[in-house]
Amino acid sequence: MKYEKLLNEIAQLSAHIVRVCSERGLHITTAESCTGGMISAAITAVSGSSSVIELGVCSYSNRIKHEILGVSDDTLGKYSEYSIQCAEEMARGAMKLSGAELGVSTTGVAGPTGGTDEHPVGEVCIAVCYKNAVHSKRYVFTHDDAEAPLRDYIRACAARKALMLLDLMIMANN
Repeated sequence: MKYEKLLNEIAQLSAHIVRVCSERGLHITTAESCTGGMISAAITAVSGSSSVIELGVCSYSNRIKHEILGVSDDTLGKYSEYSIQCAEEMARGAMKLSGAELGVSTTGVAGPTGGTDEHPVGEVCIAVCYKNAVHSKRYVFTHDDAEAPLRDYIRACAARKALMLLDLMIMANN
């Protein structure tokens, strides 16, 4: 997918999510690692988003994941910071901090450095929570747009997918 189209989809998804959450009185919180605040930035770019967004945490370090978001040492040690388990605990931790009904989190390897055989560049785990329900999944995004830098492209792919999953969770539960 071309980078410009990807960014337009992010903007459209964000506008839709803000509108639906405003209508339904729902609040969102984000806990982002590899996307570095891109999801919360997309949501807050929408006029009226202040009625739906509660908190955004950019948690690149394991210390912040553990101390602020409550990701357990066991999860970080056994599964790693790049795991579905970590993503789920990040989303739940942000929800606990904010009191929001919806939580979304991302953690992974945006690249171009940092990838390993176990955790390749482009690997992103996303979790979306609504109250007690959680949906989480691991993705590996590949760079197919020569016009966009690798890191930007992977971050945008992850933000788009997270917003898509958030939208699905909202629509399935209201």
